Amino acid sequence: MTESPAPTPIAELPLLASPRTEVFLVETAEELEEAVQTLAAANGPFAVDAERASGFKYSQRAYLVQIYRAGSPIYLIDPAAIAPDADPKPFAGLSELMKSDAWILHAASQDIPCLRELGLTATSLFDTELGSRIAGLDRVGLGAVTESLLGVRLAKEHSAVDWSTRPLANDWLNYAALDVDVLFDLWAAVEAVLIERNKLEWAKQEFAATLLAQPKPAKVDKWRGMTGLHEVKDAKKLAIARELWSAREALAVKLDVSPGRLIPDSSIVNVVKETPKSKPQLAGNRSFVGRASRSYLDTWWKAIEDGLNSRDLPPIKVAATGMPNHRIWPTRFPDADRRLKIIRPLIADLGEKHGIPVENILTPDFLRNICFEPPAFDIAAVASALRALGARDWQIELTGQLIVDGLVASLAVEEAPNDLA
Repeated sequence: MTESPAPTPIAELPLLASPRTEVFLVETAEELEEAVQTLAAANGPFAVDAERASGFKYSQRAYLVQIYRAGSPIYLIDPAAIAPDADPKPFAGLSELMKSDAWILHAASQDIPCLRELGLTATSLFDTELGSRIAGLDRVGLGAVTESLLGVRLAKEHSAVDWSTRPLANDWLNYAALDVDVLFDLWAAVEAVLIERNKLEWAKQEFAATLLAQPKPAKVDKWRGMTGLHEVKDAKKLAIARELWSAREALAVKLDVSPGRLIPDSSIVNVVKETPKSKPQLAGNRSFVGRASRSYLDTWWKAIEDGLNSRDLPPIKVAATGMPNHRIWPTRFPDADRRLKIIRPLIADLGEKHGIPVENILTPDFLRNICFEPPAFDIAAVASALRALGARDWQIELTGQLIVDGLVASLAVEEAPNDLA
């Protein structure tokens, strides 16, 4: 019996191990001024990235900003060193310069908020991650897109480090520089795919919407979102949960530490359920963990006492506002549920046809709004309703008639039982 030949090993893509141009770390106002002058002498769009300390710090400030322009070095700007108090004034010159041309970012919505805190705002952008989604690429992370379109690998081992650490390690800085080093090449490659697939205009509308997007309003009674708290049905215990959460939040702001690193939600909920009768009993609770669980024991005990003594007891159930969660529609809002179950597969099929994730074809909340409070069953009314929700023109053109067809079909399903009677 002849043995089958061994499979040919897949050649590993070459590794882009270091930036292909000069890199400068900017840590003073004087160095920043020099960087602005050099960037101003260059031309074309700005390749931009930012590194935060998400999961480590309470704030979402940028701890490193990477900027690169054709003809300039890559500048790694340290906002924490230049403005420890997060004052945006030292960045006024950079801000003015960066309004002069487009920005290229990967996953812009993640970085725009912390860049805005420094006074840095874009007038237009090209988002290589969002563009890759619209283009229909299977994987859209920076490393994956670089491999797919440029044929090289990026070292990504430092993506989850604490960027507030000082001094910054050289290999971290190298990683940060690579993130903008490839953006010009990615811009050209992603744009070429979008043009080939007749999707460039769709992507441009998405980029414009990203720039105009506003932060979501803060949730009321955010403390109620702690995992497991829904099992608590006692108003006094809920008051303790509220006070513990608020105390943790205040301490997290003061120390600029991610709240979950002080004491996790699970510790708060366990304490609420057991309700210790004394501070020593709290200290002896093995489920009460976290780096601040014992060092700030007085803070937590006071919060428990405040909850126990509170006259402002929170309601066990909060009256729902806005559109109800679609998970309860089958029993509470069957008409809306029927509409959603008819139209959602149509939108999913459309996304598959165009090679675009369904959430990018149409924001799921937009569809749920239309199904819950449908407009008139005609294209003009549906288009107007979608536009009011924030849907882009290309999304309305693709989905509008499908939604009308689905709404009409839902009437036929509703009337079918009567016809059979």
